[in-house]
Amino acid sequence: MIRLLAVLLVLTLSGACAHTKKTADTESLRPTVESFHQRVRWKDYRMAARYIVPERRQEFEKAVREHEDERDLDITDYEIEGVELADEGQRAIVTSTFRWTRLPSLSVQKATVTSEFVYRDGTWLMERQEGGPFDGALP
Repeated sequence: MIRLLAVLLVLTLSGACAHTKKTADTESLRPTVESFHQRVRWKDYRMAARYIVPERRQEFEKAVREHEDERDLDITDYEIEGVELADEGQRAIVTSTFRWTRLPSLSVQKATVTSEFVYRDGTWLMERQEGGPFDGALP
């Protein structure tokens, strides 16, 4: 009788788990954040756009073209300061520090950047970013 109850309990719990929403963790987010930061640092904006939600990619690419970032923007350094998961692992807020120059100025700019990532179909994508060299490109 106890074995039968144990089997029923296991089946019930496994069935409940099969219907829960799949969540992500910070370890699955890290490669996406690192790749995006590396791509923009090395001016690979076409590949960087692939880490942005599809409905905002054109806005990002347009801002890069309008600011002539391929020619004028040099990101000299970035550092990921923190990651905070929200919405049961479906959203993350990433705080980074960027250092960059944008011609014609030769002064190094430094800013704290807040990026919001969403977990969609098993992939992390950037939905919004505030501050830094791309401020306004992903409102």
